[in-house]
Amino acid sequence: MNANPSEKLAIHGGEPYRREPFPRRVMYDDREIAKVTEALRSQTLFQFSGKLVGEFERKFAEAYGMKHARAATSGTAAIHVAVGTVDPNPGDEIITAPITDFGSIGPILQQNAIPVFADVRPDTLTMDPADIEKKITARTKAIILVHLFGTAADVDTVLEIARPRGIPVIEDCAQAHRTKYKGRWLGTIGDLGCFSFQESKLMSTGDGGMVITNREDYWDRMRLFVDKGFARSGWGPRCYQFLGPNYRMSELTAAVGLCQLEKVDGVVQRRKHIGQLLSSLLEPIDGVLPATHLPESEHSFWLYPLRVTHWSAVKFGEALKEEGIPNMPGYTGVPMYLCSKALTERRTFGTSRFPIQDRTYAEGLCPVAEKAMQEFITIWFHESYSDDDIRDIAGGVAKVAAKLEWDK
Repeated sequence: MNANPSEKLAIHGGEPYRREPFPRRVMYDDREIAKVTEALRSQTLFQFSGKLVGEFERKFAEAYGMKHARAATSGTAAIHVAVGTVDPNPGDEIITAPITDFGSIGPILQQNAIPVFADVRPDTLTMDPADIEKKITARTKAIILVHLFGTAADVDTVLEIARPRGIPVIEDCAQAHRTKYKGRWLGTIGDLGCFSFQESKLMSTGDGGMVITNREDYWDRMRLFVDKGFARSGWGPRCYQFLGPNYRMSELTAAVGLCQLEKVDGVVQRRKHIGQLLSSLLEPIDGVLPATHLPESEHSFWLYPLRVTHWSAVKFGEALKEEGIPNMPGYTGVPMYLCSKALTERRTFGTSRFPIQDRTYAEGLCPVAEKAMQEFITIWFHESYSDDDIRDIAGGVAKVAAKLEWDK
């Protein structure tokens, strides 16, 4: 922390706590350059005539101790592959999270199923198993369990609810690579695990995704779903087994992915260290609550959620930003069912409003999530931050907490 912070908040005309910009994230180096060059020199970037996508899939599955992995073009595509694999009928329901990215929601609609939102726990902000159970109906086809910000939802309790009912559980691990829950990797506990390689994620290919499973029946379907349902068998008459999109990963993306897979454990370990350091520095500060997680779960800190108790998240976040500490109030501002016009205005397929023509997505649907969104900010940091950078974040928070007028 800086030794002599201004007595006056920057938002009130004082000097910012942190003046210099935080370090830029450095993700790629000569390893990626060499591997991409190898792909280009092969003169084929198509996965079925190249070798890198298949190698990436095999090594990713091995890293998680799983039998099968299928690459896709994005984390959203990975979720769509998982939804397409469980194969809902039009109008079936899939339970998902209110605090997440639209990538956890859009694939449900794209497969003509209905998103149902389960409220969150007030501590971890992950999905509440009790509310998941309340939302189950005879039409429930699957549960997309989102591991938020780098830590686990209560997987075992959700499985205890889902398994006797025959409901598959899809783990959304877009924000939780190489993170353990009760000694097991997230993504390996449910029926399908989905990962994102978008630029901000713990391992990045710019965009890209992966789905893993041990279920042979799911593997048979998901390997085709990525490729338009095409049952490839060499030259001759074609056979497309069912309707599927084209989510094939290219050799260029896989080249970067192979290098990133070698680095991700180090990235996660560094993020754990600086996340835990930030939590320890924030603990004594009155009016803020550090990030929490289930006792059985690790936290890989994709983002750092900080609860504030005496101010609105917007007011606190604005003051903190003026102190030179970047942040976002409430992550997406409001729960996903309130910030997507595909839901609030039923903008889906033409003017049909299908499949949610009889659904209303409005305030009050998940009251715990709605309240929490007004009470937390997310702080962005990454593995390129030094310990001193983290101390400056904590110092900025301490300054704002000490000097900002309460509004609660």
